[in-house]
Amino acid sequence: MAALSKSWATKSGFGWMAIVFWALLAVLPLIGFIHEDPSFDYYMFMGQSMLIYGIAVLGLNLLIGFNGQISLGHSAFFAVGAYTTAILMNFAGIPYWATIPIAGLVCFGAGFLFGFPALKLEGHYLALATFTLAIAVPQLLKYKAIAGWTGGVGGVLLDKPDPPFDLPLSADQFLYYLCLIVAMAMFWIVFNLLRGRSGRAMMAIRDHAMAAGTMGIDTGLYKTLTFGISAAITGVAGALSAITVAYVAPDSFTLQLSVSFLVGLVIGGIASLPGCLVGGAFIVLVQNSSQSISDWMKVTFALRYDVPAWAIYGILLLVLMYFMPSGLMGGATALKEKLFGRSAKDDAASDSATVRSSHGD
Repeated sequence: MAALSKSWATKSGFGWMAIVFWALLAVLPLIGFIHEDPSFDYYMFMGQSMLIYGIAVLGLNLLIGFNGQISLGHSAFFAVGAYTTAILMNFAGIPYWATIPIAGLVCFGAGFLFGFPALKLEGHYLALATFTLAIAVPQLLKYKAIAGWTGGVGGVLLDKPDPPFDLPLSADQFLYYLCLIVAMAMFWIVFNLLRGRSGRAMMAIRDHAMAAGTMGIDTGLYKTLTFGISAAITGVAGALSAITVAYVAPDSFTLQLSVSFLVGLVIGGIASLPGCLVGGAFIVLVQNSSQSISDWMKVTFALRYDVPAWAIYGILLLVLMYFMPSGLMGGATALKEKLFGRSAKDDAASDSATVRSSHGD
């Protein structure tokens, strides 16, 4: 667990790197004004999807990486956030931007309430409970009694928002900036949450719940709050997905989506905030390229049958886990230590100094 606790959220010196990183992401849509490409809007849509999945992985990371609870059902909160936005836009006439915080609040309530029975469950029992949540929610969305709101099996169509104030941006460029702004806000909130007392309490529960309880930490309250906040962040991602795709349907939020979130978390790096965006990018890139790789393998090796896209997905996951068991960000940190000779003792001293300074505040 000591290795998991090493993250940029608990170290100083992160600010300037974050500023440069987010600035580079903000500049990307401007390439469309310099180099005209018919497929540029498609790349912008991929960028939106990466940011949305990055936010969803961030919510899951807060629960698993920083609090030690396991969830296989975050696709359910993603669905609740998406349908909240769709219903509010279609039936209440609420602007798209106003539905995003409302979706977060609704999912916070759902996650907080689910967290109460989850208090009595740990490990694989909690995983099974959240597993049933991921299975049940898509079926409930098809229920005839609420089909007038959810659209039933057919789902709900939405209108994509146009850029406000006559901004010289395409719809996909504007939606990319919308996703980027929301992503920056979510990461800033989680970054500051983890550096405060609440964040240290979450991580103390993860490392040793009984010891945290003897220190006066209300483990039950913090577990349910963490579940609620995690669900809220994932619900915000679902709301953005509904706005950018302009369509929601029950079959878009299956267990496979939950597994994708978990895979993105593991690939990016557990308890790593930058790893969430890396994991989101991995999900989108693999989903969009696995079929192309399958077709290439069939032609190149003269195979009689198609190679399933998910088989390629699994192979890539196994290869990455073999060479980088701590995820891509963990591998990058290990490489940096080899190149620059930063020792684990230096990291421990840096973490200790950060904790002392926060206590002094």
